[in-house]
Amino acid sequence: MAKAAARERPAYRCAECGWTSVRWVGRCGECQTWGTVEDLAAPRVRITTAGPVSAPARPIAEVDVAAAQAQKTGVGELDRVLGGGLVPGAVVLLAGEPGVGKSTLLLEVASRYAESGRALYVTGEESAAQVRLRADRIGAVRDDLFLAAETDLAAVLGHIDEVKPDLLVVDSVQTVASADIDGSAGNVSQVREVAASLIKVSKERGIATVLVGHVTKDGSIAGPRVLEHIVDVVLHFEGERHSRLRLVRGVKNRFGPADEVGCFDLSDDGITGLPDPSGLFLSRRGAAVAGTCVTVTLEGKRALLAEVQSLVAPSALASPRRTTSGLESGRVAMVLAVLERRSRVKLAGKDVYASTVGGVRLAEPGTDLALALAVAGAASDEALAPGLVAVGEVGLAGELRPVTGIGRRLIEAARLGFTRAIVPPDPGRVPSDIEVVEVDDLDTALRFAFPAADVIRLAPRSG
Repeated sequence: MAKAAARERPAYRCAECGWTSVRWVGRCGECQTWGTVEDLAAPRVRITTAGPVSAPARPIAEVDVAAAQAQKTGVGELDRVLGGGLVPGAVVLLAGEPGVGKSTLLLEVASRYAESGRALYVTGEESAAQVRLRADRIGAVRDDLFLAAETDLAAVLGHIDEVKPDLLVVDSVQTVASADIDGSAGNVSQVREVAASLIKVSKERGIATVLVGHVTKDGSIAGPRVLEHIVDVVLHFEGERHSRLRLVRGVKNRFGPADEVGCFDLSDDGITGLPDPSGLFLSRRGAAVAGTCVTVTLEGKRALLAEVQSLVAPSALASPRRTTSGLESGRVAMVLAVLERRSRVKLAGKDVYASTVGGVRLAEPGTDLALALAVAGAASDEALAPGLVAVGEVGLAGELRPVTGIGRRLIEAARLGFTRAIVPPDPGRVPSDIEVVEVDDLDTALRFAFPAADVIRLAPRSG
């Protein structure tokens, strides 16, 4: 019996979720992650006794908050996402796809930071000469900006001891490895050890630290999931390769809002913030075109105008195409189904293409109405009146549901010259310099938007 019990004792554990198994497997049975199941020594029961404390406990009112005050980076859009700037001792994880501009942004941040303190930029992916060439191109050469090309954790810690920086940038955490840990750089154990060591140094010495992280094919941060838990701030750097627009999106922030977005323009001369990016997401043309509609989306607390475009064409295929760009394919399919079933817009046997302008991604439900109007206009070859915006969520019954922040959205639309808006009922306080039309359902919105389009007019329901 004892031998049988010993054989059934869990001997392997997933480093991601803690799932245990009596035998090794390549894929975790709980979180389905590959390569995270590790050998687990037989558990030993240990009783931890009281020990010395690092500092005595004090009443919370006596704790000095000056050490947690954010310091501006000099890059306004990044400060907006961080909640005012970098906090000394805070660790920020910036993740993004290869070539999106992470290194350029952080080199600019390190250069601005070096104007009032010391910054250490550690690169594990490029040589020091390559980084210097980029710094020359974007004008980021400073006397107090130190550069080191290292992939060994001990050497990185040695540079920190020597330079004593106020800001540390490690590009990237997956390229640094510790000689005390088995495995190559980038595996789960190495990333965990490197991150834990850098976080410990940052907290002890009050160094603001930014770690660059790789992403997987599905866009999630590579490495152990615990990496996102132990850092203070997690940022995602997004952008299309063929577009100059870049977005820094906050995912986690212990020192400020976790839903802010910063907009940047990436060019050969460097990266610059865009405090007013709404114009990038609108097409510039003189005449109205069928199949387009402007909406206002909320990115954190920021209202951004964006244009949805659609094209409906007869299909020669048995299964017509449904192609999207910048929109969630699931929501597009739902809106198309509601249009055809509830409002009798003929889409069967036709290819439908839907996209956004300027590379912006629209994922919130508040853009449903604009998508529906764009598709309906493309199907009937009717253009919306100039100066019209549409905001609202479309339900499966064809009703329009309210969304958050309609007042802020309409203020931004009015600021950019739009004069009319179609919104769900009870929008709350709205600006007086824009005509607001409240509609209950999609049929009413279509009647108002396309008063002369026969294909949109209501037909008798069958049965």
